[in-house]
Amino acid sequence: MPRETGRKIVAQNKRARHDYHIEDTFEAGLVLQGTEVKSLREGRASLVDGYASIDDNEAWLLNVHIPEYAQGTWTNHAARRKRKLLLNRKEIEKLAAKTKEGGLTIVPLTLYFKDGRAKVEIAVARGKKDWDKRQSLAEQQAKREMARALRHHNR
Repeated sequence: MPRETGRKIVAQNKRARHDYHIEDTFEAGLVLQGTEVKSLREGRASLVDGYASIDDNEAWLLNVHIPEYAQGTWTNHAARRKRKLLLNRKEIEKLAAKTKEGGLTIVPLTLYFKDGRAKVEIAVARGKKDWDKRQSLAEQQAKREMARALRHHNR
C-alpha cells in the first residue's frame, strides 16, 4: 500500500480566529493512541474548547475532543485526555516566554494529517474584546460587498 502524501484536514477551530488575534503559529506533532488515530482518520474531532499549556518544559494539548473509536474494545481512549505535543526545545521555550506575558494563550487552529502523520497547528493568540469582534465582522462584510460589486460591474 502506498504511503499517504499531502495534507488532509480533520478539524478546524473557526471560533479561535473569531475570538482571538493570532500572533504566531506553530506546527506540532501529537502523541496519540491507536484508537485515537483511527477515530481521526474517520474525520471525527472537535477543537472548540481546546487549548495548550507548557508544564515542565513539555507542551500539552488539553480539552480537545476525539470521540471513542466505534469498533474499539476495552483498549479505547478517553475522549478528552491530555495529549503531548511534539515540538523542538526552542519552540517550547518561545511558547513559554510568550504565554508568560499577560493576556496570551495557546489555542489549536487545525488538526490534520500531513504525509500520514497527525499534526496540529497551534497559535499564540490574544483574546478579542466584543468591539474587536464587531469591527472584524464589519470589515469582512465590507470586503464581501466590494467583491460582489466588482463581480456585478464586470458583467
